[in-house]
Parts: sequence; C-alpha cells; structure tokens
Amino acid sequence: MTAPDELRLELHCAVLADLDGSRPKGLEKALAYQVDDMAPEAEAHATETDFRTALSSAHATDRLVELWRRQLTTWDYAEAPAWSTTSPRTDERRAEVYGLLRIERATCALLDNLIPVVKAAGPVVISDTFTPWYTPESQRSRSYYWPAYRRLLTDKGWSAQAVADLDTATDRVVERLSDPTGEEAYQSKGLVVGYVQSGKTANFTGVIAKAFDAGYRLVIVLGGTINTLRAQTQRRLDMELVGRENILRGSAESESDYADDPAWREGRFLAFGDLPSALGAFDIVRMTTRDNDYKSLLQGITALEFHKHKPGRPLYDPDNLHGCAARLMVVKKNKTVLAKLVKDLGKIKTPLDQIPVLIIDDESDEASVNTTKPEVEKRSAINEQIAKLLRMLPRSQYVGYTATPFANVFVDPSDTEDIFPKDFILSLPRPAGYMGARDFHDLDSALEPGEATFANSNEKAHVRVIGAGANDDDTCLQEAMDMFVLTAAVKLYRERVDGLEDGHFEHHTMLVHESVRTNDHRELHDRILGLWDNAGYTGPRGHARLRKLFETDIAPVSAVRADGHAVPATYEDLMPFVGVAAMRIGRDGKPVIVVNGDKDLETGEADFDKRPIWKILIGGQLLARGFTVEGLTVSYFRRRAGNASSLMQMGRWFGFRRGYRDLVRLYLGRSEVMRDKEIDLYAAFHALCLDEESFRGELERYAVLVDGYPQITPAQVPPLVSQHLPWLKPTSPNKMYNARLKLVRSAGRWEEPTAYPQKRASLVRNTELWVPVLESLDRDAATYAYHFTQENTVHRYRALTGTLPADGLLSVLGRLEWEHPEHFSPHLRYIEEITKNGLVEDWVVLAPQHAGAHGKALRLGSEGRRYSWFERDRRRDRHGLFGAISDKKHRGVAHRIAGALGHSGDPTTESLVADRRGALVLYPIVERLHRDAFDGERIDPGKIVLAFSFVAPASAHSANGQVVQFTTISPTADAIIDVTEIDHG
Repeated sequence: MTAPDELRLELHCAVLADLDGSRPKGLEKALAYQVDDMAPEAEAHATETDFRTALSSAHATDRLVELWRRQLTTWDYAEAPAWSTTSPRTDERRAEVYGLLRIERATCALLDNLIPVVKAAGPVVISDTFTPWYTPESQRSRSYYWPAYRRLLTDKGWSAQAVADLDTATDRVVERLSDPTGEEAYQSKGLVVGYVQSGKTANFTGVIAKAFDAGYRLVIVLGGTINTLRAQTQRRLDMELVGRENILRGSAESESDYADDPAWREGRFLAFGDLPSALGAFDIVRMTTRDNDYKSLLQGITALEFHKHKPGRPLYDPDNLHGCAARLMVVKKNKTVLAKLVKDLGKIKTPLDQIPVLIIDDESDEASVNTTKPEVEKRSAINEQIAKLLRMLPRSQYVGYTATPFANVFVDPSDTEDIFPKDFILSLPRPAGYMGARDFHDLDSALEPGEATFANSNEKAHVRVIGAGANDDDTCLQEAMDMFVLTAAVKLYRERVDGLEDGHFEHHTMLVHESVRTNDHRELHDRILGLWDNAGYTGPRGHARLRKLFETDIAPVSAVRADGHAVPATYEDLMPFVGVAAMRIGRDGKPVIVVNGDKDLETGEADFDKRPIWKILIGGQLLARGFTVEGLTVSYFRRRAGNASSLMQMGRWFGFRRGYRDLVRLYLGRSEVMRDKEIDLYAAFHALCLDEESFRGELERYAVLVDGYPQITPAQVPPLVSQHLPWLKPTSPNKMYNARLKLVRSAGRWEEPTAYPQKRASLVRNTELWVPVLESLDRDAATYAYHFTQENTVHRYRALTGTLPADGLLSVLGRLEWEHPEHFSPHLRYIEEITKNGLVEDWVVLAPQHAGAHGKALRLGSEGRRYSWFERDRRRDRHGLFGAISDKKHRGVAHRIAGALGHSGDPTTESLVADRRGALVLYPIVERLHRDAFDGERIDPGKIVLAFSFVAPASAHSANGQVVQFTTISPTADAIIDVTEIDHG
C-alpha cells in the first residue's frame, strides 16, 4: 500500500470512527473536519472525488472497502433508527444513507457494486408486547463490553454482515428483558432457538456483553451438565468477553489459569490495556474459572456483595448500578453446585430484590425442564434449583438457548415459577457457511431414481451407508478411517497449494459414535487401534486402498463441490501428503482419544484449546450434546436415540467447515436393530429435519405483526406446534391448552394433512366420499409440467384431472373423518371462509398416475376404473400420523394452477390456470400392513387411505395479512386448563 493510500485509509478511519453509532452525515464536511488533525499531505484526500477515484480501481477485499463495508452494513441493519423512515436491509435504506452522506450517483454506484445491500432474513421473533427501554441512545451512553466484543469478532475475521446479524439478533433479545434500572421488578423469560453447532455461544456472549453495559450486574450461565462443557463455555467467555485484565486483576501472567493455553500466550484473549474500571468503565469479577466450578464462598461471601456509591438508594438506581463491578459465573447444571449458589445468595447483605440478574441457560432443554410427573408436586432436582433462583431473584431474567426447542415450548405455561418462555421465542436465521441437517439431505429435490449426482445430491456427496453386517465386519469402519486419512492429506495439500500458512487446519478429527457404555468404548478403542496398526498407510496395500477411494469418492465429489479450493488432479499429487497425515494422526502411538471420563483408559484429552488435535474420537454422552468437536470431517454414527431432541443433538457433524466442506463424510447405519426393529438412522434424521423446518417455518409465518400487534404470543405457540406435531401434548392427560387454533389461512401454500383415520369404518366413509370425485375426472391421463428456469429443472408427470366447484369440494371436505380432527379443522374453516367470500370459485383435482403400463394401480368404485396408488406409511414416532405423503415433483403444477408460481412453460398446465382457482392432489395410499390384502385389482375400501394435498388460490388472503386465529375454550386467562372443569362447567 502506497503512502497516499495509507493517508486516505487513516482519514476515512477517523471519519467512520466518528460516525460509528450515529446517523450518516455529509461526507465531505466530515472529511474536512478530520483532516485538520492530520499531515498536510492528507488534504488531497479530503474530497469525494478522491474517494470515488480510489473506489473505481478498488477490489472488494481492499482495506478501504472493508472499512466502508462495516459501516454501511451497520446503517443497513439498524432497526428503526431515529434518522430513518425505511425498512432495514433494503435498497431504500441504502439510498437514504447515501442521501444523508450527500454523495453523488457515481460514488453510490461504485459502493453498490463493491458493497451490495445484504437482504438476508433476520431473526424471527414470537413475542408478547413489551415496554421499549433499550434504545440507541441508551446503548451509546454506557456501551463498553459490546463494542470490545464486536471489535474482537472483526479482528477474528468475521464479515461485516455476520457482525451486523449478531448485533441485530442480540438487540432483539436484550430489548425484551426488563429495564435493569426500572422501579418495578419484572421477570422476563425467553427462548433462543439456534441450530446445532451454529454459533449460539456467540449470540449469548453478545447478549451478556450488552446486558452488562445496560446495567445487569450478576450473570449466571448454566453451562451444560458435564465439566467439559462448562469449562469450554467458561473459556470462551473469558477469552472473548471478560478479557486479560479482568482475569489477572493485578496478578502475574504466569499465575493466570490460562498460562498453559496457547491462545493466552499468543495474545488472542481480549485485552483492554488496563482494568476497565481504570478506563472509566466497570470490571467483571469472575466467580468461576475454567478449572473450578462454583464453590461455597465461606468467609469470602463478600465477593458476591455489591458496593453502592449512594447507600440511601437501591442498587438498581443508575448512580449505583453503573458504578459497581459486575459478577459472572459459569455453573454446571448439577444439583449440588446450584444448591451451593442458592445458599450463598441467601447470605449476602445486598437485598436480592435490588440486583438485576441475567440467567443464561445453555442447552436449556437438557436437565433444566421439570421431568417429574404432573401429579407429583415436587420438581426434578435441577429444575427445582433454577426455580429457587428465579424466586429469590425477582429482578432475574431467564433466557434459554437450544437447537431442539420442543421440550421448552411444552413446559406448562401456567406454571409461573417454571422456565416457559412466556415473553419471547426467537428463532435465529441459519448462518452463512453453516453445514447443517439440510446439507446432508435432499429436502427440496425432486430427483428421480438414478438422477442423483455428486453435484445435485447432498446425500450422494456426503453420506455413506454402514452395511447391515457391520457388527461382524470392519470393512465400513476401515473405509471411514481411510477417508479420514485421505481428507487429512487433502487439507495438507491445500495448505501448500492454496498458499495457506502451516497449521491453517489446526484440528482434524473423526468421530465414532456407537454406544454410551464405557466397556463398549474400550472394545471399540481396541478395534480401531488394531485396524490402524494393520492399515499400512505408507505401504503398497494402504496406498492401493486410498487410491481407489480417492478416485471413486474424493476426486469426483471435490471436482464439483470444492468451491475454488485446490483439488489434487491425481492420487500421485496427493501421495506425498498421505504419510505426513498418517504420522500426524498416529503421533505418540495414540491415534484414538476416548472421551468418556474413563480414567483407567489413558488416551489423552480432546483439549482443543491447548493443542492441535488430529485424532479419531470415540465418545458417548460427553460428545452427544453441546461439546464442540473442532475440525470434524468424518463421522461414523451408529447410535440410536430415544427421542427427536437427543437424535438431533448427536449430530456433531453439523457446524462450520470452512475450506473443507467438500471433504465432510457421514457414515450412517441404515439397518440398525433396536428392540427387534430395524431402524434407518438416515431416514430418522430426515424426518426430524422436516419437523424442525416445519417448526421454524410456522414461527416465521406467525411472527408477522398485524396492525402493529403480534398475531400470536409465546403462550399460543404450544397449541400451534401441537397442531402440526400432534403427538406433542400438554403435561397431563387431564389438561389441555386453553388456546385452540381456529383458522389457518394458507393462500398459495402447499398444505398436506397427515392425520388420517385408522378405524375401518372411517376409512370406508372417506373412500365413499372421494370415489365420486375420482370418477368425475377425465378418463385419460394428460402430461403436465412445470419448468423451473433458475434450477434448469422440469417437474413433469401424468395425471387424471377434473374441476370441482368450490361448494362441491367443501361438501366433501366437511364430511371427512380424521384421527385427530383438530389437525384439519383450522384448514377447513379457511376453505369455508374463502368459499363464502367468493375468494375461490373452483378447484382443479389432479390424481397423479404412474408412468408405464405396469405401474401400481387398483380399481375403485362401481365403474371399476383403475387409479395409481402409492406406498406410504405412518411414522412410528407420530402416533398414527403419516410423514411426507406427496411427491415433490407434483407441487410445481399445483402451485401454478393456484397462481402461486409464474408461467409454467407448459401449454397443457397453462390451460388449467384461472383466477380464484385452487388445486387439490389426490393420493390413494396402501399402507404396508395392508399390501398383502391387495390382489392386484381391488382392495377392501377399509384398507385404503384417500390422502390429499391442496393449494388455495394465491389471492385468497385476508385484507390485513393475518394468517392465524385462536379461540379460547374457557373464559379464564390461564394458558392450560383442566378438562374436568370444562366437562362440568
């Protein structure tokens, strides 16, 4: 960089530092003001013309551009600032910023080209109304720890967009806590829903930083149920929030509990330059350390006392609050540890009702939720201690963090002492660069069998099947280990060829997950060690295996998924790195680390913060939840889990895989035997992924305000979710939610009921209702198609079609019987509403037909016409409900008919399009348990399910945008009511 470039950069740094946290102001005036304090040579750069000239030859990664990217993104993301009347993350907001900067169109065009507006979705919030107190003005007046944390993230390489996303999401949380300086004590409770291994810790670190700045003076982080998780969280907070000076507090560097930590020695811990209290701010006093959980303070109880500068006023008075040090503790979710904390808090002299407290509950669905039966008055042990904290600290705020929220959402909302998120539920957006469940499944794909390639199928690229005989044959495990060595070699190759520094890939790990039993871990350790010793990675036999795996797997996958990273052209190019990789993994003769607390098995520790780890990890519960496995590239997974939350949390292969995303492989059992049943773990993850996406999608729909007010509050989320996931029920069979979903408007959306009856009489009735509709369809099938131009994909299929008037279809739907009537009734009320109001005139009915003359077909009705039937089964975990029913390739045509998609590119499909028209797709289903009863021609009408999906006209929405309506069952304000009271009321 030349001297003029340095001067220009220095000048713009000064300008933007002055504008940080305030409104955009005239650029040339700001440049002229700052240049007065600089060398005379800087004068030439104090004009917009000079800025424009620099931008005209700049690249997106230039320091000047990055400087402006950070500030423009901050202004783009600002929520309702006093200086703006436009929505955040829009072209209109950016134009408003340019107007306030008073810059010319040519300069604006250059900035737009180098720094386009990021229009990614922000967090989704379901919230009750709240009193605004956390304003930009209040943030600027005493902001210290948040700006320091933001700078640290920027220095770590976070993009301006990622920092701005975090800023926005943490604002949404903090503003819903109560004002720590308020006269009236209020206890806010919320839940933040993230993704597994997706950066939830960064979010609650930001929340804590902002809460400290706002006046919260005691923060309690409930950091998991095991020591490794608590220590990992403590280190992260110490490193990125507390900082060196608060850790040392005048002690020598060598006395720090992080003296053996490379990051401490390399200066990667946050530093302020002096104790924050000496710099005009306030200190953070740690009540726990990395190696020490909370312990009874005995004579040191004064460490929990808060000094008041004005004794005559309460602690929460601003003059007292902002002058005293804050306390931070990271506490394991353990009954004994929490009981010590409760006991010590009861001893301090500072009135507990004056202390603004923030409780962060990491992995809040584990251990925190009350698991005792409803009829038992006593709470489960950890839940009882949390409830005690909330009772004794009336100014405490509770925020749970989880990636599996169902347990928290279904806490009894009427139990005021429990942790139900009564004030807000915030769903974080999927972060850029995150590799999650969706990236291992083809959720939105309509690929036909045989069409999957490494380029278009996530499953084909990343998932490998563990054979049914893997218990007796180590072939799959050996292949997974070979893949681990190969991917290690590719990482070393990339360090060399891509010009990365040595050690860029600090950690490289493989995870083997088979059992929670310690004895099983020992046996598995010996098996893997034997395979490793006999693998011959540096000899001809090993190279032959690796060459084959490279040529059939690594090379073709990376050729289409490497995203610009170096890929060896041949195995010979990779070969020099294989030996180095094997030596690094097998260093000290210990290629395997067992992570289970077994002190008799000396394999070393997975201490990622102290040294580079290139190892195979074996583990159970310690690796199943919360613990971040750094550098995870190959996973070998055969464990079963009893519920959806446990299964998703075991997905340690989710996370950020920068520079090696294409190398990630998941070896998964698809024929696991559990209790005499065969379990497909990949299918289980797929079903769980669909449920999670459904939950997030519903929250997003209902988060839209109507006339400035929430459509739903957190207390209405449980009945909403139970509508879509009906097997989730309130806490007791004799209780029910007082709120009931009355109506769901779904204009232009694919809706797919799944709660079909199981009783023979109900199935016969439903079949009798649908047969006349089927018989009214055209006798010959036609071919319909939708051309998705962006994806260069055509969804084409044959179907029998016909048209039903709106009242004719309503008559059929209104008489159908269901396993769970409440599952479909909100949709039925919507169809009644749009029929009555003339928003739908008719429906096109499509009955998809299999291709070829020998497709599965059966005869129905008195006419004996043949119709294609489909194989679908009810999900074991959904209490009689089906999983996905429709074929994705059928959806495009239906969406087009209903006006939800643009021109199909197919004349036959276009002939069915009309205003105020909906589409319904019929699926005759024969379940596995009834397929033997099918003789090839007919089947008992009590053994067939006539399933359907529908898309209402895209124009059939409400005037005010409301998509959901609730009704209360009882006039009481309680969220949950007793059924017996209703029966006798």
